[in-house]
Amino acid sequence: MTTTGASNRWRMLDAAEFFRRAAVWDAVASAGGYPPFLQSDFMAACLREFGTGHEVLAILGDDSSPEAMALLANKLPGVWQTFVPSQLPLGAFVRRRPGPIEGILENLLTALPGTAAMVSVAQQDPAIIPRPAETPLLVTLDYIDTARVTIEGAFEEFWAARGKNLRHNIKRQRAKLADDGVVVRVDVVDEAEGVAAAMAEYGRLESAGWKATGGTAIAPNNAQGRFYTSMLEAFCTTGGGRIYRCLFDDKVVAMDLGIERDGVLVVLKTTYDEALKAISPASLMRHEYFQRLFEAQGVTRLEFYGKVMEWHLRWTGDVRMLYHINYYRSPWIKTTHELLRRKGENKAAESTS
Repeated sequence: MTTTGASNRWRMLDAAEFFRRAAVWDAVASAGGYPPFLQSDFMAACLREFGTGHEVLAILGDDSSPEAMALLANKLPGVWQTFVPSQLPLGAFVRRRPGPIEGILENLLTALPGTAAMVSVAQQDPAIIPRPAETPLLVTLDYIDTARVTIEGAFEEFWAARGKNLRHNIKRQRAKLADDGVVVRVDVVDEAEGVAAAMAEYGRLESAGWKATGGTAIAPNNAQGRFYTSMLEAFCTTGGGRIYRCLFDDKVVAMDLGIERDGVLVVLKTTYDEALKAISPASLMRHEYFQRLFEAQGVTRLEFYGKVMEWHLRWTGDVRMLYHINYYRSPWIKTTHELLRRKGENKAAESTS
């Protein structure tokens, strides 16, 4: 492991050091314009619930004001990747300022324990780190398309630019519910004391749907439930937690889990009462709280950071491709890995054809 503090050198520490250096990580992430889920309140909860204990914290440059930091995991012998559990939309890599990345990754590869053949900076956002050109040692791979909504101007202008079907359906659904005497209400839980109860409500909704059969639904006693509860409590304590709820009378029928910092609101998860799918309670909820965001003028961008779904495109046309960066020790290793990856993709395609 490297021990020098030179500005172009990486230092490797046990991931437990992350908790003691959280403020330094936050300073780098804030300077680089990273979304709120790459702040330490989110990352610390991820490490506690989904870390294996074998991750390392990498620091580039001076300990008190580093140029970059990363959490890394050894996936296979000689193969390292940014820590990226499924709950984390982007890989755990932050830099203070933009610029060419190949030299940084070259130094990182040589600083990793043992003889590292490859390091992967997974799930990166071109809006933060522009996608680099391929070189003899570097390749980028498409990950997923993701969408965002820019919050600017008047809500009426934003709403008028949405598709006719969405606008008609929202109006029709509200009218029908009013005719049926159903009171539609949208509120937000943004205080830490209310998070546990709200997450229990979220778990009940999700467990009644398709996720229950796959075992991925949030529950108070599973890792998912503990993670989202503790993370949202931490964000609410500093004014950044948002649990939006749509209620029909007094019954919760849809929820969005979100976090906000520095004018960026990220919707992390969503659920709704699948028995009411025809009424689309989640759309009614978003129509209401999107309008509040435009009127409050505190949030400037709403990010989904998940794979683009059909419903995302009803609200926005602003879509971009997230990507992975792979950096290799030699061109031969890169060529071999690329051949094996394509072979695996071809086998997977054949098995589904």
